[in-house]
Amino acid sequence: MADTMLSQGHAAKMDAVYQTQRHFYDLTRKYYLLGRDRLIRRLAVPAAGTVLEVGCGTGRNLIAVARRYPDARLFGLDISEAMLEQARRNVARAGLSHRIMLAQADACDFNVATVFGIAAMDRVFMSYTLSMIPDWSAAIRAGLHALNDHGQLHVVDFGQQEALPSLFRRGLRHWLALFHVDPRADLFDAAKMVSAESGRQVATKSLYRGYAWSVEIGRFA
Repeated sequence: MADTMLSQGHAAKMDAVYQTQRHFYDLTRKYYLLGRDRLIRRLAVPAAGTVLEVGCGTGRNLIAVARRYPDARLFGLDISEAMLEQARRNVARAGLSHRIMLAQADACDFNVATVFGIAAMDRVFMSYTLSMIPDWSAAIRAGLHALNDHGQLHVVDFGQQEALPSLFRRGLRHWLALFHVDPRADLFDAAKMVSAESGRQVATKSLYRGYAWSVEIGRFA
């Protein structure tokens, strides 16, 4: 019951945050959500593969994945119904409603078989999502649980800006906090721990002088 109430509370918070922002979200975020297109290139989706975005927001990334991998089957979940409304409009406008299925679900507690009728996914990705999820390590585990035996989890999110000027770091952190965004200092450590638990490999990388961090977990050739 407590977990359900927490999930409902987070959903309400995200709806409140994005009720207005969803209309201009993509226009503004393209300038500072760095590394999203790199993640999409690195997905290397297998032929007729299945791809899930956790925290799909407006559907921007799923549309880009659909265009890059034209035979992939795509799925997206988000806890915010306000964002899903925008995603459905964007997907329909792109003519991709037949390829992209969207659903409301909690990133920390979902089952792809129940939500989408798919046993497991070839790829799961999270783009600037973990920094807004209270129990973000649970979301990583849920993402791994959704993979098939040869699947991969890809993550990009705000890093610790470790090689950027301190004044920039302070200003960015203050600004992000206004939107309930908290860059996860323990992301790399958590990724290594859960990858070991699951028997998978992990690759971590700091991008753009630490502005963004990348995580890839899976069984790589």
